[in-house]
Amino acid sequence: MKYYKEQLKEVKKYVTKYYQENNHVALLYHNLEHTKFVVNAVQQIAEHYQLSDEDYFVVNAAAWFHDIGYCQEITGKDHEELSAWIATQFLTEASIDNDIIEKIAGCIKATQLPQNANNLLEQIVCDADLFHLGSVNFMEINRLLRKEFKEARGSKDTKKDWYEHSITFVQKHTYYTDYANLLLADQQQRNVALLQDKFNKEEKKVAIEASTKMENKLTKPEKNSSKPERGVETVFRVTSSNNQQLSSQADNKSSIMITVNSIIISVLLSVLLEKVEENPNLLIPVLLLLITNVGTIIFAILATRPSLPDGILTTDDVASKKVNLLFFGNFYNTPLETYNEGMLSLIEDKDFLYGSLIKDVHAQGLVLGKKYKLLRTAYNFFMFGLIISIIAFVITFILTDTK
Repeated sequence: MKYYKEQLKEVKKYVTKYYQENNHVALLYHNLEHTKFVVNAVQQIAEHYQLSDEDYFVVNAAAWFHDIGYCQEITGKDHEELSAWIATQFLTEASIDNDIIEKIAGCIKATQLPQNANNLLEQIVCDADLFHLGSVNFMEINRLLRKEFKEARGSKDTKKDWYEHSITFVQKHTYYTDYANLLLADQQQRNVALLQDKFNKEEKKVAIEASTKMENKLTKPEKNSSKPERGVETVFRVTSSNNQQLSSQADNKSSIMITVNSIIISVLLSVLLEKVEENPNLLIPVLLLLITNVGTIIFAILATRPSLPDGILTTDDVASKKVNLLFFGNFYNTPLETYNEGMLSLIEDKDFLYGSLIKDVHAQGLVLGKKYKLLRTAYNFFMFGLIISIIAFVITFILTDTK
């Protein structure tokens, strides 16, 4: 234990000095402060999993070295390989065992996007590296990252583009460890909502500017009369995007409910059932709690369980203009020729196009309504069931003590 503590102090000392001597002013995010943040996150996750002294040293050393390559290549190109090489040189001179050095290098390389962690140690370092996605300081960190991209990499993305890329990245990211998921998932979704709000404001701003420019130009009404107006497009795009965000949040909340109740059930089966044999009076409270967990899981699963129509589209359906060609469930079993014909009709017919968009938004609303009703039922079932179960446990203990 003492040996690894001393080695970790030397790692910290070396990396800190390295950043101080080689840091670039353009690195507003990938700097020593970010490294310290990742180290703290690694320690938090590692302590939860009660790692051995050697493994604790591995993840901490990897966290200290994981972005040091930016000091040599500010654009970040292949910085994981460079960081692993710098770490290997230092650790070799420090007489660290080769197998430990390989583990540290593996943890560093695993952080390369898209992340690819193959074991718990690599998973911990990967989750710590993107710990900020689920932190309350995410928006400030994201602002610094955008500024770094502009100054260090010459990025010319607009705010709208940046928010759009950020939404996609944060929304798709899933933490490897259960600990990080339970701790950060809710705030991660709130951060997505904040990004979506920023994106919507930028999109409206761009739409207003574009509309103003169009008003200042001479246009031919007959040429543009059949095309969708930009403002209408924005309404449909924003509404659909918001619905997708709400659906994603519902799925994440259902996943959390399933995970939490599954854990409780495993505890019930492994611990409390043994107590029931010793004290039969605990049977009713345990059954109540078990019914609560199972019922909550069922409602949470129902909230996320998909349902699909037959996916067969006919030429009559297209001709009647009553089918929504934008929902995959209506055409996934349809030949390409039929679908192609339908889409060409949709593009050429403004009323058909708007009608399909309206049907698509309405269908999203119906699905969302069903999801949130079932999710609300799951939460209510869990809340009231848990209260009743606790009351039953208290009554059982009181009666047992009385006897």
